[in-house]
Amino acid sequence: MKTELDVRTYNREAWNGEVGRGNPWTVPVSPEVIAAARRGDWSVVLTPRRPVPREWFGDLEGKDVLGLASAGGQQCPVLAAAGARVTVFDNSPAQLAQDRKVAEREGLALQDVEGDMRDLSAFADGSFDLVFHPCSNCFAEEILPVWREAFRVLRPGGALLSGLCNPVRYLFDPVEEEKGVLRLKYTMPYSDFTSLTDEERRRYTDKGEPMVVGHSLEDQLGGQLAAGFVLTHLFEDKYDAKDLLSTFLPTFIATRAVKPLSRS
Repeated sequence: MKTELDVRTYNREAWNGEVGRGNPWTVPVSPEVIAAARRGDWSVVLTPRRPVPREWFGDLEGKDVLGLASAGGQQCPVLAAAGARVTVFDNSPAQLAQDRKVAEREGLALQDVEGDMRDLSAFADGSFDLVFHPCSNCFAEEILPVWREAFRVLRPGGALLSGLCNPVRYLFDPVEEEKGVLRLKYTMPYSDFTSLTDEERRRYTDKGEPMVVGHSLEDQLGGQLAAGFVLTHLFEDKYDAKDLLSTFLPTFIATRAVKPLSRS
């Protein structure tokens, strides 16, 4: 009989632990990065490596921005230094603490709120001009509510910038992959929480590492459209050469979607 784990609770504690272990996505940006952003010299990522085009943001000065599941002391402080009014929302208290650390160090006006990315009831309808949502919904059990909530809290004409993981990333045998062999083992729908045996899951749980859910492209792209968004831009990205699968294809997607001025 498989042991059942709550996805949100497990990943909250796992990401708290990643902060202590110095995971690269939890290391706050330097004072030099913030100083450059204040001068107008800045970039941020939704996916592992490729910077988001500046035109996706428009003029950030005075915009209300929600960093959705975006804590870690990196993207949100940069956007605040670039002139936005930023609220960072995340499941991990330790990750949020990294953003507070940068905000206090640099004198940035940045609010932080802890919660489940599927439930943005802490915010009224039409609270934000931009939602910035880097690759993180793979740590949520379901994502259609994420898109619906993002649509609700955006003002008409506002944009949702998202990073997505192609679920093909999760279908290969990780033991064989470490040997340099890509062998398909798992099928969609995929989840570390339900697709693995207890023994297989110990690969992650014994080390307290975050676990993922491989959401379909239908839910990741079609879900945005179903929520009412209009997709305007898309690019792909990959990890560096140390990631075997990335030597064959890009497995990350960044999207820009807009909430129409009116729904016809």
